[in-house]
This record gives sequence, C-alpha cells and structure tokens, in this order.
Amino acid sequence: MDSFGLLMDGFAAAVTPEHLLWALIGVTIGTAVGVLPGVGPALTVALLLPITFRLDPANALIMFAGIYYGGMYGGSTTAILLNTPGESASMITTLEGNKMARAGRAAAALATAAIGSFVAATIGTVALTFLAPVVADFATSFGPPEYVALMAVAFVTVSALLGRSLLKGVASLLVGVTIGLIGIDTQTGQPRLTFGIDSLLDGVDVVIVVIALFALSEAFGHLLTGTGHTTVAPLRERAVLSRSDLRRSWPAWLRGTALGFPIGSLPAGGAEVPTFLSYATEKKLSKHPEEFGHGAIEGVAGPEAANNAAAAGVLVPLLTIGLPTSATAAVILTAFQSYGLQPGPQLFSESGPLVWTLIASLYIGNVMLLLLNLPLAKVWARLLTIPSYGLYAGVLVFATLGTFAAGGTAVDLLVLAALGLLGLLMRLGGIPVAPAVVGLILGPIAEEQLRRALTLSEGDPSILFSGGITIVLWVVVALALIGSLALPALRRRAATRDRG
Repeated sequence: MDSFGLLMDGFAAAVTPEHLLWALIGVTIGTAVGVLPGVGPALTVALLLPITFRLDPANALIMFAGIYYGGMYGGSTTAILLNTPGESASMITTLEGNKMARAGRAAAALATAAIGSFVAATIGTVALTFLAPVVADFATSFGPPEYVALMAVAFVTVSALLGRSLLKGVASLLVGVTIGLIGIDTQTGQPRLTFGIDSLLDGVDVVIVVIALFALSEAFGHLLTGTGHTTVAPLRERAVLSRSDLRRSWPAWLRGTALGFPIGSLPAGGAEVPTFLSYATEKKLSKHPEEFGHGAIEGVAGPEAANNAAAAGVLVPLLTIGLPTSATAAVILTAFQSYGLQPGPQLFSESGPLVWTLIASLYIGNVMLLLLNLPLAKVWARLLTIPSYGLYAGVLVFATLGTFAAGGTAVDLLVLAALGLLGLLMRLGGIPVAPAVVGLILGPIAEEQLRRALTLSEGDPSILFSGGITIVLWVVVALALIGSLALPALRRRAATRDRG
C-alpha cells in the first residue's frame, strides 16, 4: 500500500475519541510549556515519561508529539511578549517580535507567528509523510559497518549542534555514553561501573537520567540564580492580521518552510540554523529593510515558519534511522524505547499502524494548535505572570514522584539526586545536557554494532570503511568536525572586522 493509503488508515485510527483527546491534551500542554520561560517541551516530556507508563503506546506518543509541536507554537508567545525565547529556536523571533509588541502590534506578531507555524508545520508534515518511508526503505540496507558510521555522524553532529563548542558537546556525550555502560555486559556477563552496588547491575533507567539532567538540574539552576522579575508587553487586541500584514507574511512563510524542513531533516539539522537563515533571507529580500530592527513582520513570519517546518523535519531522522537532532527529539526517542520500540528502518514495517496513526495525529494536532493559539492568545499571555518559584517547586515534586514511580526504590532517588547535581555542574560549566541523553541512548547501540562488525571481519577494522555508504558517512563526519572547528574562528574574525 502506498503512503497515502497508509496515511488514510492512520487517520481512521487517529480520529477515535480516545486519540483525539490525547492529541488535545498534548497540544494544550505543549503550548502552555512553550509559553512558560525555561519550561520547554523536552523538560515536560521528561517529567511525564514515568506517569504515562500505563498508557497505550499510541496515546502516549500522540501526546508527546503534540507537546513537541505545541512547544514550538508557544515559544513564540514568550519571545514576542517577554523578549525571552521559550525555545532556543525562537531566539530570532525576539529580534522583531518584541519590537512589534513594544510598538503596540503584539496581536499582529502573534497572529503571523501562529498562522505561519500552522502553514509550515502542515507542509512539513506532508513532506514527512512521503519522505520518511523512502528514507526508511533505504536504511534497511544498512549493516553493522554502516550503523557504526551513522552513529559516528550522530555523535559528531549532535555534539557540535547542541553545544556552544565541540569540546563541551563531546564532554556531555561521553558523560551519557559512560552512564549507558553501567550494568552487565550483555556479551561477557561481566558487571561494568557498578562499584559493587547490586541495584546498578541492570543499569540506570534512562527515564531517571532524562528527568535528572533536564528537570532536576533546571530547577537547581533556578534555585541558585533566583527568580527575578519579568516585564510582559501588553496584549489588548485579538490575534488577527490585516490585509497588508498578510501580503507581507505569506511569502515569508513559504520561504521559511522551504528552508526549515530540508535542514531539519538532515542528521546535522535542527531548528536553530534555518531560523537564522530565514531571518537573513527576509532581511535581504524585504521591500521594507528599514523596518528590520524596529519590528518588521517578515522577521517574525519567516523564522517562525522555518522553526515549525524544521520541527516536522526533525522527525524524519528520528523515525527512520533513530537519530535525534534536538533535545526534545532525544527525549521522545527515550519514550519510544520505554515502550519497547526502537525508531529506525524496521519501525515502519514492525509498528506501521502506530507510526501512521502518529503521523495522522500531527495533522489533527496542528489544526487544534491554530484554534487554540489565535482565539486564546490573551489566556496564554497570562501564564507569563506565574512566578518562577511556583513552577520549579512543581518541577521538583513531579521529578521525585515520577522517579519513584519508575523505579520504586530509595537507590533510584539517590541516583536521581546525584545525576541532578551532575546536570547542574554541567549547566554551570556551559556544557549542554542534550548530547548526554543522545550518548546514553545511542552509545550501547554503537557498541553493539561495532562488536558485530568486528566479529564479521574477524577483528579487521577496515570493514568500517568498506562500501560506498560508509565512505560517504565518514566524509560527513570529517566535514562536520572541520566545520565545527572552523566556524567559531570565522565568527570571531567577522566580529573583529565589524568592530574595526
């Protein structure tokens, strides 16, 4: 059956009252956490993982996908009204969005962000529908050498993409790989890194690690820095666009989508890069360049479209080859694994109905998000007045309860506290925590595939460089390393030239 027929089957399952309810819950929670500064979709999914263990896998994954899409919508509200991006991909929106809000055009900024997000996410989801099966079919030809090279691509690109520097990204990755090695070696039966603690023989539950590194370390960090005060730009009108604003916005939406989805689909993609490119493109093509820096609507429309198209694109490598290219995607990968599902080439053949129901629910959730964001813009704006100490007290409570529900022992709580403090130290040192989760999940897979490859070749490492696909992947690794080392130097040189 072709992709369209499978998608129709997915819609037939997705429109059941139960699935519609979980989609609505997901997009509502996602929008709310996107609006709240510091509480992003990655942290929220991490907190909800242990609570959703008893849910049907389809319901849980539909809710998590809704949180992911909703977080992208809600992040623009914070960026526009508070000048603080709710998600890193909303950083560019602050440049023009908050200027529009200060000039009394907050409603227009929120409207172009919401409608642009809907247009881009819909087009991106259509592209995901037809591209993902093709990529999955291609990836079924991968053997152990190809998987080792693919894991190397993931490690290098995630370390460079999710960290301020390659070195700090690699440090975080090694932390995750080390945690992933704790427990009994499946091939030799020998305990590794357990330090004589019997409770660690089964390894550290990935859910506990995710909760500690994302939720607990974030709460500890706010405890150290204090809450502070926020100033919210006023929102007095309904979120609507005038004809003039619509004429200026729709080309930017399409251009942002054209940039966002392809870049988001790459293993080295993510949502941050296309938003920067979209802003630069709109500034160059705009008929009103003098407005940039003072509240140009194209500077909101393009990046927000790129942001949401990239969110759909990120699901391509996640579902087809099991590679997360964002923090939220890494946590969603954990959610799949908690239900005994491993995203990758076999996911579409082994769990096809679930995958197509999930993709169909993305279309439905996207419509729900548009209906939630335009009429209820004032309601979401009021969430910004919730004090931070109340939010993070709740995070600590849910993190502790969730961990106890996942493991049910005092050792799990001690591990949670220890990893939470480790996450805090990483944040204080400017070391990102997302690569650690990727290392934790993909590290054991990389080790297993490496052992298989060397067993097939009787210990000859040249098998890792045999075949056209492996060579291409290793070239990508080399280019990613060179690029991540060269770009900071080029930025410093450009900044020095600008000051001179």
